[in-house]
Amino acid sequence: MRSLSDRWRIGGLELANRVVLAPLAGIGNWFVRLQARRYGAGLVTSEMVSSFGIAYRNERTMREFLRIHPDEHPVAMQLFGHDPDVMREAAAVVAEAGADMIDINMGCPVRKVRKTGAGAALLADPERAVAIVSAACDGGALPVTVKLRPGDAPGDRAGVELAHRLVTEAGVAGIAFHPRHASQQHKGRPDYALAAELVEALPVPVLLSGGLLSDERALEAFARSGAAAVMLARGSLGDPWRFRRLLGAGGGEPSPGEVAAELAWVIERAEEHYGRERAGRWLRKVYPWYTDRLELPKDLQTILISAPTTAVAKDVLSHFAAPLAA
Repeated sequence: MRSLSDRWRIGGLELANRVVLAPLAGIGNWFVRLQARRYGAGLVTSEMVSSFGIAYRNERTMREFLRIHPDEHPVAMQLFGHDPDVMREAAAVVAEAGADMIDINMGCPVRKVRKTGAGAALLADPERAVAIVSAACDGGALPVTVKLRPGDAPGDRAGVELAHRLVTEAGVAGIAFHPRHASQQHKGRPDYALAAELVEALPVPVLLSGGLLSDERALEAFARSGAAAVMLARGSLGDPWRFRRLLGAGGGEPSPGEVAAELAWVIERAEEHYGRERAGRWLRKVYPWYTDRLELPKDLQTILISAPTTAVAKDVLSHFAAPLAA
């Protein structure tokens, strides 16, 4: 019987298990990935990074988005773009930076990405899509996967057809499949039956994403689809313990004290990465992920969620443990 804890291979890369951190736009930096690895993820994926920013050595892109911690391997860097030559150069830079794998985003439904000809726009431009992926394979000499959706709207199978071409013509190592159409964004139940059809048809591994918001849903989708692995996205935010639970590592639900300690770790890493001022702003989207598990009184919940500085957040967390360093 298949298990998420089984070892497997993709493009020659051996992975310890079948639970993967999905790319999370605006979130999946090195310490978010490292957190997932600490709790058992077999593979972690970066947030979506512009191939142009990398190829042109944009200072912020190189400093913030290409940072890889030595303890987060194996790690895939997700790139987006519309130009094969630029993608070839970006793939080479990513490989030099130490990535173990490259993922190309061809499923992002966001307008500002699509209007450049990248993301889900490539579902309707298969010739360009194949050229982009072939360039990434050539430039990086790393295993390349592609994140796809079935098509633009219900009934559209352009993404399914493209998946076949990416395998036969571009030589991808695997397909990361989100079985909702681009027009649905993150709404509606994913079509896991369609995912199972793709799994059956392709000779490369299919990684399943979309709608895996509970442990039960992830296990059910893994079983029903036959996918090689599941990719946890929003369902892992504030709950890195999910990786451990899905792998059968035990431990149960964390205590409020354990949650506070984990959030303190995130705060410290954010300060290290962004500096205290920027960390304070970035973390305001993070605090709500943890508040329910902290079981804070209402007044402290409000203070934490709206904390203007990391010092204020640390003061709230000192309710659970010795005061954190200022």
